[in-house]
Amino acid sequence: MAARPTWKGYLKISLVNIPVKVFPATDASATISFNQLHAECQTRIQQKRWCPQCQKDVPNTDIVKGYEFEKGRWVVVDEDDIEKMRVESTRVINLETFTDDVEIDPIYLDKPYYLAPDGPVAKEAFAVIREGMKGKAGIGKVALYGREYLIKVQPRERGLVMYTLRHASEIRSMDAIDELADMPYEVKPAEVALAQQVISTFEGAIDLAEYRDEYQEGLREIIDAKVAGREYVAPHAEEAPKVVNLMEALRRSLDSISAGKKKTADATTTLATPRSASAKGSGRRTKTA
Repeated sequence: MAARPTWKGYLKISLVNIPVKVFPATDASATISFNQLHAECQTRIQQKRWCPQCQKDVPNTDIVKGYEFEKGRWVVVDEDDIEKMRVESTRVINLETFTDDVEIDPIYLDKPYYLAPDGPVAKEAFAVIREGMKGKAGIGKVALYGREYLIKVQPRERGLVMYTLRHASEIRSMDAIDELADMPYEVKPAEVALAQQVISTFEGAIDLAEYRDEYQEGLREIIDAKVAGREYVAPHAEEAPKVVNLMEALRRSLDSISAGKKKTADATTTLATPRSASAKGSGRRTKTA
């Protein structure tokens, strides 16, 4: 099924304006979601707004937005207040600065979207800008749904990908993590060398498509079994060995890797041995006097 755009607008670079369509880059339907049911009759639960002070349900018309500026003290902000700060949705993705595509720390990345040209006329200009941006990322803003978003746009395959970005004020400093305050500044070189040796054995090309979401797959198997009236039997999970000493754990890791490689090599050798050779060996006759 072809993807549908969530909105249309313009990609603006200086005096260049290219009509574009914006598509979600992620598929929400790929994640299994649940509804809350009443266990007795399996009816979907209704969420009600309840005031514990007045001991009654509150209709939507009596609900206001409040900000807690002190413990137990609130200031009410109404729609007129919010309207004063609402940004007009221009639907223009305005790229203001360009940098290397790896310059932005991934911690700032929020939601990804795909950009595609809107109409045949826009395709050539879109392709030129995409090629011109190779290795680069454009940083700018877009006004949508009443607020302004910081964004990053960069080439990806035949199109462009746009990320909404978190602002610097939203990123928590690691200094706030007490457990990191007394981390050792010096470690034993022998342990580091052994750790590097273990890590190097796992180096290779990464293909994220090879990583399955076993949790979602397991949920799907359970659901399918229940729909079919079957009992789902969970596979037995082996407990990881408890190793307290770091050097021992690293050495055991190397030993298990070596053992795994030896099994693979033995299996390959067995498969590569011609059947005729083994047949000749089993068919040899012993001379008799």
